[in-house]
Amino acid sequence: MNNVPRKRPRLAGEDRTELAAQLKRRYDAGESIRMLSAATGRSYGFVHRLLSEAGAELRGRGGPTRKA
Repeated sequence: MNNVPRKRPRLAGEDRTELAAQLKRRYDAGESIRMLSAATGRSYGFVHRLLSEAGAELRGRGGPTRKA
């Protein structure tokens, strides 16, 4: 009956840095931001922001590309 998503505690300091490093390792190994988001229970935007802060080189969305 209570389908409201629970709010996650705010991460700061060393905990945030540690999570960012873990997510960066997993992202660099090939996991997508959506997969990381689902695994951690955090939003896509939060994971994206942490990866950016950790210095990860973010991949493009993929899919077909147009030829010039």
